[in-house]
Amino acid sequence: MRNRTQNITKNRSSQGKRYYQPLRYPPIPLSSNDIYIRTTVGDRLDSLANQFYNDVRLWWVISSANPHIVRRDSYVLKPNLEIRIPSNITRILKDFEKLNK
Repeated sequence: MRNRTQNITKNRSSQGKRYYQPLRYPPIPLSSNDIYIRTTVGDRLDSLANQFYNDVRLWWVISSANPHIVRRDSYVLKPNLEIRIPSNITRILKDFEKLNK
């Protein structure tokens, strides 16, 4: 997995100031192969991404798959949340790259 920030497009405003185009994330459809877990004390998005995808940088996949459960301002998860771990990571990454070309 390449770094997701390498897809950020750099632009210049009419005044010459640099800015970055925001990343767009694909919708993550439900699958019968998805895994559901209950969080425990100390669970973090990056550590779960490492556990299930062997890549801490894929924390955003878990976050995007659980928008009404996972707080967007922290990696840390509250205990006893049931969250979905999407199984089709290859498809999700392809969709991400298509959206951010």
